[in-house]
Amino acid sequence: MLSERRIEFHDVGFEYMKGEAVFSGLDFTIEAGLTLVLGPNGSGKSSLLKLAAGVEKPDSGTVLVNGFDLWSREVEARRDLAYVPEQPDITPYASVDSVLRLVSRLRNTPFQEGEAAMQGLGLGDLGNRSIRQLSKGQRHRVLLAAARVGMPGTWIMDEPLDGVDRAGQQTVIAWIEEILNTGGLVVVVTHDVEPFAPAVRRVVAMNRGLASIIDTLPDKAEARIRLLEQVAKGA
Repeated sequence: MLSERRIEFHDVGFEYMKGEAVFSGLDFTIEAGLTLVLGPNGSGKSSLLKLAAGVEKPDSGTVLVNGFDLWSREVEARRDLAYVPEQPDITPYASVDSVLRLVSRLRNTPFQEGEAAMQGLGLGDLGNRSIRQLSKGQRHRVLLAAARVGMPGTWIMDEPLDGVDRAGQQTVIAWIEEILNTGGLVVVVTHDVEPFAPAVRRVVAMNRGLASIIDTLPDKAEARIRLLEQVAKGA
């Protein structure tokens, strides 16, 4: 187990189109525990997660995962990292089982872990189906199951409860609690703050490409949820 999990942004700048910066000079650290990334639509939440997961490369500055640069020490940075994007884009003609077998091999983990994760998300009978035969919600759950394989301790998740029924949501929340109880780091973008409110340690508040850290949250549940919802709206 890593002693101090963290994701660091050091003077990070990023743009999709030249001259139109999404971020400029981002400089903060996300430490172990549950962090929610909240803000109105278009504020840069998903882009921030893509940078943290190494899906997008910063145009300036560095992003470190557990002390390793995602673009110069990729193997070390990704060893403990799982990323669940909002859009479940998976190779369409692969079977569900083949996707999980690949992840199991990469993480040197028995395939049975993936099967158990599938069972927990209500997909236990879909292993032989191709990805193209699944609904968007089912594909999303396949990605969640794949993230579970090997129990990495650093999770980056974009709307993880979308397309997941109530029982599946409880399973995902239980997985997150398990990770947190072993010193893990979980970063979540969500429009549904209530399921995460009891465990959240800090918030990255996004607004117009700027990020601010809120690490003092109300103890009372109602006040905490009210604050989280206000931040999510950009208030």
